[in-house]
Amino acid sequence: MEFDMIGPAIVMGLGCLGSSIGCGIAGMASHAIMSRVEEGHAKFIALSAIPSSQSIYGLILMVMMKTAIKAGTLSGLGGIGIGIFVGVALIASSVFQGKCCVTAIQASAKQPAVYGKTLASITIIESFALFAFVFSLLLING
Repeated sequence: MEFDMIGPAIVMGLGCLGSSIGCGIAGMASHAIMSRVEEGHAKFIALSAIPSSQSIYGLILMVMMKTAIKAGTLSGLGGIGIGIFVGVALIASSVFQGKCCVTAIQASAKQPAVYGKTLASITIIESFALFAFVFSLLLING
């Protein structure tokens, strides 16, 4: 087993962990609302899937980090540092994004006209995961 691959595994695992928690939180709210309203279910399902993007960032970083470690441009210890701290950022972003999606689901169930407006706060939270992703790419390729 290569211990150099711990960092890439960490970032992938934490990204997926956060996404599953965030999607789970939003999905539960989606189910509750769908049992009370007759239409607009696709919007609720879409909102509950939004926190899944952090697992995609984790996957891309895992591949990029593995390649950089194999090429010798990133140390195993550097990979572990990036994996832990970016992974924690992905978890936090996913969980809070899931919670924000819950309130978006609730608000748009009560007033469907606010659906688009609720996406603003959700995308702001997404931007922090994206910042962590982009900054880690700078560290990997810098």
